[in-house]
Amino acid sequence: MALKNFLLAGFGGQGILFSGKVIAYSGLMDGKEVSWLPSYGPEMRGGTANCSVCISDDPIGSPLVLSPDVLMAMNLQSFDKFINAVVSGGTAVIDSTLVDKKTERTDITSIYVPATALASENDLQGLANIILIGTILKHTEFADFEAVKKAIDKCVPPKKHHLIEANLRAIELGMKY
Repeated sequence: MALKNFLLAGFGGQGILFSGKVIAYSGLMDGKEVSWLPSYGPEMRGGTANCSVCISDDPIGSPLVLSPDVLMAMNLQSFDKFINAVVSGGTAVIDSTLVDKKTERTDITSIYVPATALASENDLQGLANIILIGTILKHTEFADFEAVKKAIDKCVPPKKHHLIEANLRAIELGMKY
């Protein structure tokens, strides 16, 4: 992998920034160069949130992702705002529980995953974002699965370590799509 640019987007409270950390730490655990750049509105929960992540074999020139290779869209506003920015040949992973439309673009791979519904149905509330990371991992192979496991272990704070197993289940569930 020379350079892979990710743009993760949704509402505050959906775990967008955490998702970015997991992807960035996965690259780090694989020995890659990484950058993680969060962006969120002043209202936090319920406001807009997005996160740029770059993983590369070489030093990264800019952490800002304007033309992502991979887009994760967790709400309709993010889908509408960023779907046309995905590079030709790129991948868009969309939470189809919250985004009820499809892109007309035929030059990208679009994967629709009912992540929010799957999280609820599988006793993984609050882990729709991690389900989508599993789907991204399957389709882009941005890191080794062992690196992702180490990243989850690193990113989940000690007081929430009881949630590590649920996060790993969510990754595996997402890899089925």
